[in-house]
Order: sequence, then C-alpha cells, then structure tokens
Amino acid sequence: MIARRTPSRRLLALAAAALLALAMRAAPAESSRASSSPFLPAQTATPNAAAAANNATLDFLGVMDLPDGRRFRIIDAQKKTGVWIGLNELEPKLNFVIKQHDPSGPRDTITVEQAGRSFTLQLREGKVVSSGAAGSMVPPPMSNVPAAVTNAVVVNPSPADEQARLDAVVAEVARRRALRDQSAPPVTPAPPPPARP
Repeated sequence: MIARRTPSRRLLALAAAALLALAMRAAPAESSRASSSPFLPAQTATPNAAAAANNATLDFLGVMDLPDGRRFRIIDAQKKTGVWIGLNELEPKLNFVIKQHDPSGPRDTITVEQAGRSFTLQLREGKVVSSGAAGSMVPPPMSNVPAAVTNAVVVNPSPADEQARLDAVVAEVARRRALRDQSAPPVTPAPPPPARP
C-alpha cells in the first residue's frame, strides 16, 4: 500500500490568505466599475435625488388642507407604509418630522428631518393618462320598447300626462303577454296516473 501525503494545514492556511489578499486588491476596481456602469440610471440634481443620496426612502405625495391644519402625505417605499402628517409632528413608525413647507415654485417642497439628517422632498408630479376622447353620455335608444312608453315620460308631469304614461305601460304589458302566449307551445294536461287495483 502506498502512503499518500496530504498538504499540511499551514500550507492550506497560507494559500487561503494569499487568495483573500488577491480578492481584496480586486474589490476596489470592481466597485469603481459598478459606479460608472452604463446600465445604472443617471444621477439628477433634484431634491428627491439628494434625499436618495442620503439613503432616505421617503417620498412626498400630496398636501391636504383640513380644519385642524395642513397635512402632508409621506410614504416609505421600503416599508411600504404611508401617513398623513402635519408640520412639526413626530411620526413614530417612520421616525421623521416635517420642519418646513414651501408652496412657492412649480411644485411644493418640504424639509424633513429623519435620524438627525435634514433633507428636502419635492411633491411628486401626478401622471395622468388619457383614455381617449370622451364618448357620448346619452344611452343608446332601447329598440324593443315602443315610443309610446319612452316618449310619454316628462319632467314635471300633470295628472293627465301621468295617466297617459300609465295607460301606455298597461298597453305594452298586454301586448307582450299576447306575444308570449302566441309563441308558447300549447299546454296539454298530463294524463291521470293509472288507478291502483
């Protein structure tokens, strides 16, 4: 039997340390490539981009004036929660305070303080998509109802108008019953059951 030599533990530890050192040297090069990747979105200089740079996940969606004051709709995209909150109110779940509101300019902005950081959020612009040209709101005429019934309806009917409409409805019901009776097959009575002995 031939004895096999196994590498010593020191040699394995030395090889692992060399590989780790080599990987650490290559890591900064990879991170610089990732920051300049053409597949990442371009950085913009908007207040929301500044908040994103501060790792903030808050977004400003709306403003509502209520009798007790103005409220702001803030959502946290990571936690998938949102709140309506007023100025200088502490939000315990998301841990932030709205310090200032600026309604001037093309869109409202608010200054938010969260975890000791202060940043500005701009009101998100709503996206409205047209569903096409608005169609006629007049319903199509009913083809199976005679004009005597539909034309007899008036806005402020007099007793005579109301009686004429009711007479037209009675005549229409009688007409439909006659049509139904004509189209139905004749009903023949069932034969009596056989008598028992």
